[in-house]
Amino acid sequence: MDTLTRLEAIIAARKGANPASSYVAQLNHRGLPVMARKLGEEAVEAVTAALAGSRDELVGEAADVLFHLLVLLGAKDVSLAEVLAELDRREGTSGIDEKNSRNA
Repeated sequence: MDTLTRLEAIIAARKGANPASSYVAQLNHRGLPVMARKLGEEAVEAVTAALAGSRDELVGEAADVLFHLLVLLGAKDVSLAEVLAELDRREGTSGIDEKNSRNA
């Protein structure tokens, strides 16, 4: 089992835990808007690290983005496998062509 799959399983297991003992449970208890904002905050921090921070800062912020994305996906019952399948579907397609197909 790879790292993201293990992390997805841990997040699922902690989703309904006591919010006093689990950050994942706290996020789920606080609701989707809080989870979405937190993902946005982490994404901004990753952008900032990419532009002005060190390599290590970017690595840490990228890890935070992936973690919070998996928390949000779990709250919406979207599996990592579904996201990976979508990436597989797009493989070999020009990014420009794929983007244009969504706007058609």
